[in-house]
Amino acid sequence: MNKPLKWLEWAKQIQAVAQTGLAYSRDVYDLERFEQLRALSVEIMREYTNVETELLTALFAGEDGYATPKVDVRGVIFQENQILLVREKAEREWSLPGGWADIGLSPSEIAVKEVREESGFVVTPTRLLAVLDNLKHNPPGPYHVYKIFIACEITGGEAAEGVETSGVQFFAEDDLPALSQIRNTDEQIRLMFELKRNPEKAPVWD
Repeated sequence: MNKPLKWLEWAKQIQAVAQTGLAYSRDVYDLERFEQLRALSVEIMREYTNVETELLTALFAGEDGYATPKVDVRGVIFQENQILLVREKAEREWSLPGGWADIGLSPSEIAVKEVREESGFVVTPTRLLAVLDNLKHNPPGPYHVYKIFIACEITGGEAAEGVETSGVQFFAEDDLPALSQIRNTDEQIRLMFELKRNPEKAPVWD
C-alpha cells in the first residue's frame, strides 16, 4: 500500500473544498476566500512539481461543481494465460486498455469502447473484477480516482494501434513489460491473474 505524500493530500483536499465552495456559495466574500484557497492549492502543487501554474490551474483546479473522485475503467482480456496490454504513446509504457469514464455510458460500455479504440478488439464484458481506490493502490497523483477493472472476452476485431496507443500485445505473468504505473501497477496486473485463476472469488474492492 502506498504511503501518501502529505503535501499532495493537503493540496487535493484544499482544492476539493475550494471547488465545492465555489459551486454552492453565494456570498461574494466567501467566493473570494474559496478562490484564494484554490490558488493556494495550485501554489502548493507548483512548489513541489515542475508543472507550470497555468497548466495546473487548467487541469488540477479547473473543474466546477461538487468535488468527487474521477472514475477510470480498464478492460481485462486474457488469451489462455496471457493478458492483453497496450503501449501508451505518451510514456511508451504498457497498460490495460481503458480510460476516464464518459458521461452517458455505463462502466461496461466504457470498457467495450476503450478496448476497441485502444486495441482494435471487439469485446463483451463478463465479470466485475475489482474497484480500487488509487489513494491505496497507485503512486501519488493529482486526482482521487476509483479504478474499475472489468473482465471481457474477445468476440471480434483484430489487434490494431489506436490514436493513443503504439502497441497491442499479450503478456505472460512472468514476462510483463514496463508498466504505466499511474494507470495500473504491477500489483494490480498480478491481481488480475489471481482473479483469473480463481473465477469464484468475489470482486476485490477498496
